[in-house]
Amino acid sequence: MLRTALLVLCLLVSTACAGPTTQRVYFGTYTGGDSKGIYVAELDMKTGKVGEPRLAAELKNPSFLALHPNGKVLYAVSEVSTLDGQKTGGVSALSIDAKTGELTLLNQQPSGGGGPCHVAIDSKGRHVFAANYGGGSLIALPVDKSGKLGEATSFIQHEGSSVHARQKAPHAHAVNLDPSERYLVCSDLGLDKVMIYNYDGKTGKLTPAKSPFAKTAPAAGPRHFAYRPDGKFGYVINELNCTVTAFAHDASTGALTEVQTISTLPEGESVQRGYSTAEIFAHPTGKFLYGSNRGHDTIVVYAIDQKSGKLTLVSHHSTQGKTPRNFNLDPTGQFLLAGNQNSGTVAVYRIDQTTGSLTPTGQLVNVPRPVCVVFLPLD
Repeated sequence: MLRTALLVLCLLVSTACAGPTTQRVYFGTYTGGDSKGIYVAELDMKTGKVGEPRLAAELKNPSFLALHPNGKVLYAVSEVSTLDGQKTGGVSALSIDAKTGELTLLNQQPSGGGGPCHVAIDSKGRHVFAANYGGGSLIALPVDKSGKLGEATSFIQHEGSSVHARQKAPHAHAVNLDPSERYLVCSDLGLDKVMIYNYDGKTGKLTPAKSPFAKTAPAAGPRHFAYRPDGKFGYVINELNCTVTAFAHDASTGALTEVQTISTLPEGESVQRGYSTAEIFAHPTGKFLYGSNRGHDTIVVYAIDQKSGKLTLVSHHSTQGKTPRNFNLDPTGQFLLAGNQNSGTVAVYRIDQTTGSLTPTGQLVNVPRPVCVVFLPLD
């Protein structure tokens, strides 16, 4: 009896740890031409095969997406300069059909500034945050029990400039909560700063932290940000000079202290006209970091030193297309999907769990003008 009970227990444990057999994948796009909005497909976790994408919802320029922690609502920015006659973009809440993956609009709120390009949500589903690139601002919106968005609880307008021709005004590019969710950082390409805010999860209020920002090099152009899962280090990918800056993160104050800046390009290769970076993600194990190079059209892989947080170049991998604006790792860390905006394809890679390197599965999925990839695990 004891042996039978142990066998049953082992089976239950192995099943629980196996993870989902299927991941639903949502693709945000720029609309126009062949693209009409948000697309959806399924990723088979055994084979790495992605099914044929289909239109999940029509929406204007849903360039970035974020998933509610309950898996029932998806949030999308509408990256436009005007909405209903006002100088603002929009943030939409869309309910997810559990069977088909199709999306239905629940409601939409103004983003508070033009060109919202990034959206995030806290782990309890209390507030959604958006960064307005054109407006140089960020906003926090409350979420009710149905997933709908309420009127803003915080709006912050950045001020200032930097030295590059594209830095004559602030350009908020991403919003990210630290793992403790006490702090929110906003990478501002126009200021060469990562702004740091206190986040009150009950009220949705954002206020400047004791150390209100971390600087990058002049004309670096900080774009997107990723914390290592344990929160000890954070990394910003710099769009204009093709670098990644590593920061030590003080969990008690939210402060970021630079420890390293490293190129995203192969050793000895300099930034050329048409080169820029886009996305950055840490592997769920915290051992690797990934970034995308547009123009060079590669994914760069780094190993993360567990003590210092510093990066060591591992490899570069072609995205098999043009302009990898965005990519993402599935939550289990087994697959990476890279969206090639200007060739209308998504490349699928299997991740080596020892080295972090990527192996193409040989699959290129046709998605019109893809600019965001988000995963929803299915049972």
